Amino acid sequence: MNGDNGPSNQLPLLRALLFTDLCDSLVLVERIGDSAAADLFQQHDRLVLALQQQWNGQQIDRSDGLFLLFDRAIDGLGFALDYQRELHELGKRRNIPLRARAGLHVGEVLIWENSPEAVQAGAKPVEVEGLAKPMAARLVGLARPGQILLSAVAESLTRRASSELGGRAETLQWRSHGPWLFKGIPTAQEVFEVGEPGFAPLRMPKAHPKAQRKLPLWRRPVALAAEVALLAVLGIGGWMLLRPEPAIAFAERDWVVLADVDNASGDKLFDDSLQRALLLGLEQSRYVNVLSSSRVKESLELLRVPAEHALDRELAGDVASREGARMVLAPSIRRSNGRYVVAVDLMDPFTRGVVRTYQADAGSPGDVVAAVDDVVGRLRAGLGETVASVQQSVPLPQATTNNLQALKSFALAENAMGRYRFTEAAKLYEAALDADPDFAMAHMGLAKLLVRVDQRAEALPHLQRALALNDRLPHRERLYLKAWSSELRPDGWPLEDWRVLAEVYPDFFAGQANTAGYLLLDNRFAEAERYARAASGPKAPLRAGTLGYLGWIQLGTNRYDDALRSFQLSEQVIGRSVSDTRVDVLIAQRRYKEAQALLAQLPKARDELQAIMYQRVRVLLAADQDDCTGMTAALASEKAPSESVDFRTHVLLMHAVVDTVCERPNPAALAAVSDQLLPLLQDTANPNLSDRLLRMLSLAYLAQRQGDFARADALLREQGALLAAQKSPLIAKWHAVVLAMQLLGRDQPAQADALLRPILDGTEPVQARVVLREAQRRLGNAEEFQKQNEWLFNHRGQAFAELAPMQLMQPLSVRDTLADASLRPQ
Repeated sequence: MNGDNGPSNQLPLLRALLFTDLCDSLVLVERIGDSAAADLFQQHDRLVLALQQQWNGQQIDRSDGLFLLFDRAIDGLGFALDYQRELHELGKRRNIPLRARAGLHVGEVLIWENSPEAVQAGAKPVEVEGLAKPMAARLVGLARPGQILLSAVAESLTRRASSELGGRAETLQWRSHGPWLFKGIPTAQEVFEVGEPGFAPLRMPKAHPKAQRKLPLWRRPVALAAEVALLAVLGIGGWMLLRPEPAIAFAERDWVVLADVDNASGDKLFDDSLQRALLLGLEQSRYVNVLSSSRVKESLELLRVPAEHALDRELAGDVASREGARMVLAPSIRRSNGRYVVAVDLMDPFTRGVVRTYQADAGSPGDVVAAVDDVVGRLRAGLGETVASVQQSVPLPQATTNNLQALKSFALAENAMGRYRFTEAAKLYEAALDADPDFAMAHMGLAKLLVRVDQRAEALPHLQRALALNDRLPHRERLYLKAWSSELRPDGWPLEDWRVLAEVYPDFFAGQANTAGYLLLDNRFAEAERYARAASGPKAPLRAGTLGYLGWIQLGTNRYDDALRSFQLSEQVIGRSVSDTRVDVLIAQRRYKEAQALLAQLPKARDELQAIMYQRVRVLLAADQDDCTGMTAALASEKAPSESVDFRTHVLLMHAVVDTVCERPNPAALAAVSDQLLPLLQDTANPNLSDRLLRMLSLAYLAQRQGDFARADALLREQGALLAAQKSPLIAKWHAVVLAMQLLGRDQPAQADALLRPILDGTEPVQARVVLREAQRRLGNAEEFQKQNEWLFNHRGQAFAELAPMQLMQPLSVRDTLADASLRPQ
């Protein structure tokens, strides 16, 4: 460590890392000579110093290139852009081409100062290490001359803050160059480019041994060579006979941007309905991906374009360039000789030239949907999708509706959903169904909306109607509907249905996100992380929620700093400055003052669910500090729910949790929960039955912890049949925990131990280990007792991250993870 003690006592710091490399510097010295080169480099160093001061950078190292740290990613980008421009001007004044490549990444690093003796011996004053450093170095190594490459996290942070660059932000162009595999970095990393026209190449980087573009197997060089050899033999003769159209450079799962419809027909009915018909036709493809409306909206915000501005073909080209989409689809409809002509232009977003046009005509408005179906089918085939795949799609008039008024209302409802205007969306879905009662996708849309606003019982009739019209749905929507039908079953566990959707349609992010959510509920953190990452990429329409899942996964596996970053990024995506989830991480790290300060910044709860979550985290902060007075005060911090009986039951249970943590038995409080909860369990067809049974098991367990085993026994006996019929693994595991605790109440610790062992597969709830620890104490097994103590101590993060039911047991589990020597067997 160059004579120093190294970073062992340092905490990792989040920094933006910028590497630059002056291109062909050795050739330059040979060309202009040592003396002129020395003068040039002195000017270069003065330029760097001025920019470093302007953008608050810290220079760590330099040779032919620079290594700088910045507190904020946007400062690193500002430095890189100014450096490229000023370097160009410096070379222009000396009639020498000067260009540099740059790589910007954001991540954690360890920073420490070398001792004066080490610096005097030739060491750098400051050392920086961490996995973020090689990532930034790989980016600069990949960049072309004049190119600025960014990692995904750097791109996200700089885009959102780009307005701080002033007027220049409007001219910046952003491009995605897709996923790359870097030597020494285990997972593929998405690479982005940003630059100013005239200064930046805005081209795909060139692969080299340390950086390879991640391509599908069939597009890799070896596979391509075999394909070319085979096709050369089989295809030349056929090509000569058939003379196909020139191929478009489009790859499977590439992205397109769908522009607004240019409606020259004079009929406003086509404004939204035609757009929705095109989208529904394209969404049947597993080959072509359409950039979501929410992602388009984010891109327009970065372009400083008002949300209500029409997405014409030029603006769609700007969005496609920013998002790395391969094509723009520019649809239009016009009247010609008494007929309607539907057309879609395929436009290259970089040259803005029309590559190809597909069109079909219709004799009447009722035939327009069929014309759209014809155009979409030929377009998909023209982009390279197999004929067989296109033919598997459900015809659009069947998959949607021939009633354009119904289609228009449905399109407006979907737009309202995207803006979280649920009341308006519900009325529009109903209008679509009034126009066409057999519009299956409108029934499904209304069912989804009602579930989202916690009206699951009201959603069921629409779900059942959609199921009855299943043959009118595209394949993807059938899988989606099947998952939702499992979701709303009173005994359902839809994980595998969501997983099938995720695997068959990997770029339909609802499948990935919901799979991650259910795996997270089941404490299957490693499996959940794969799906959460897939659903939190830059193009995912609801990535804020999935970034939250990623944060819980990281918290559940004790990766606290990673969890903080994920929750912060989720806040940035959704446009919030603070959320309660970040407080959980700070409490887990025992950073209580910071957690309290963040709690004070929380905005007023906008609904009852958010009020419950705020109350939960306040209780948690007090619980982790063993502050019963603070927990009691936290219970009164939010107004009691009035609308939802399930929410009211949950809050009553939270009071019982606090009583249990504070070791103050309260039979009256337990009885109040029973009075509210037990009548709900009689509605065995209710979609909320699974959550209600989890609350019932929580009530039984809290009663046991308070010494009321008779109440727990009665609950288990009365609800035994319902519990046995459930498919949820959460219910099965919690049932085992409560039964084991009941055995402890009968002084049968060996039987409790035997009952719990089969569920100890790494997904068991924290309370399973708490009960097992108590069983070992009663058995006098000191070694096993200590083993469980250590497990609980080492799984503190999981105690915070167990989400079911609504993190009810969180304060109790967090307190129980603390090893208690007073419980040790004698």
